[in-house]
Amino acid sequence: MRVKIKITIGLFLAVCLTTYAQLKNKPDLEEEFMDMGFGVFVHWSMDSQMGSVISHSLVGASEDYVKKYYNELPKTFYPDKFDADEWARLFKITGAEYVVFTTKHHNGFCMWDTKTTEFNIMNTPYGKDITGILFKALRKQGLKVGVYFSPEDFSFLNKQGTLISRKREKSQITDNAELLAYDKEQVKELVSNYGPIDVLFFDAFKTGPLVQYVHSLDPNIVVTRGEMKTPEQTIPDGPMPGPWETCMTMGTQWQYKPTNESYKGGGELIGKLIEIRAKGGNFLMNVGPKPNGEIPIEQEERLREIALWMFVNEEAIKGVRPMEKTIKDGYAWFTQKKDENAVYVFITGRKDWFKGRRRSFLLKNLKATDSTTISVLGQNDKVVEYWPENIPESRYIQHEALLEISIARAQRLYNDKVWPNPIVVKLTNVAIIE
Repeated sequence: MRVKIKITIGLFLAVCLTTYAQLKNKPDLEEEFMDMGFGVFVHWSMDSQMGSVISHSLVGASEDYVKKYYNELPKTFYPDKFDADEWARLFKITGAEYVVFTTKHHNGFCMWDTKTTEFNIMNTPYGKDITGILFKALRKQGLKVGVYFSPEDFSFLNKQGTLISRKREKSQITDNAELLAYDKEQVKELVSNYGPIDVLFFDAFKTGPLVQYVHSLDPNIVVTRGEMKTPEQTIPDGPMPGPWETCMTMGTQWQYKPTNESYKGGGELIGKLIEIRAKGGNFLMNVGPKPNGEIPIEQEERLREIALWMFVNEEAIKGVRPMEKTIKDGYAWFTQKKDENAVYVFITGRKDWFKGRRRSFLLKNLKATDSTTISVLGQNDKVVEYWPENIPESRYIQHEALLEISIARAQRLYNDKVWPNPIVVKLTNVAIIE
């Protein structure tokens, strides 16, 4: 009899431990995530038609506004210029490794063919499953598929008779059992019908139950917001342990903003990518498509400027970690290759660097060895166009306390022969010093 009791208690404890064991991202998948370095965020919903802030205009809105929002806006959402393959090609050429798409923002509008609510893309004049179409196009280009999902569903709260808000009673899944059950149905649809999903971004103040749920559905999904730090519109002061991801807009707003908008320049965005990678994070850079489905030209211009820079320098962005002991020396940022003795030096803040001109820089945190090599990413160090007497070979001199590097910008990337964006120097077999 005692044996039976012990067995029963043992089984009970095992069940309890299984029930309360916290499911987390797989460490190997987090490593792969950290290797990727750069992703594209896409914020897009039916209120892009008005150029308003996505979803948040519902908070504090009059009853009349809310009714028009939910009853009238779906009738005019018709993104007939949406070309998923063109999006995917553009995102691919930027050097992005993954794309995170807003399947449902706080307003509750679903950009997929859901059975959980009629408030979805299929009940618009467009009537096509945008999520399914886009995910297929992304996979065709070898891009990882990411889902943005808001558990805070204003449409559901409104139907419940709950005041629309992100910080009031019943707005979070932990205080609203019906909302949690509803969100679980939707998450299950996305994971089951649109998989494999690689990345999932839960945008809410309380996400724990859904994080655990998605891990139970598919343990190979990496949860970003909800399980790791995801600073929004900011870059931390220094490296943080483990994976993390800064998400940031090109302008001031996540969704398409046709008026009163000011964009960061392409060079500024490249600078933020460099800083984030030097500190060990991923950069999830946002685009906001127009209501007709096109990427605004201002955003496309910046994507293509990044594309050219990444085409030359992505080796220094992907598969790297923060350099040991230091991440920056004056104008120079550093990354370090994860699996080899190679350091990348990002020379920033150098304006009007004309093609073929040589410049020297002093580095106090690196020391050359007998087997050190030096090169500038993207160029062969042998020729400058139309300047045959100029030999642009990269060189270094080890002084007592400083490593001097001497490099020429030999590759012609712009017609005016002046390259405004950072040049990246690769140094192998160097010692890192205090």
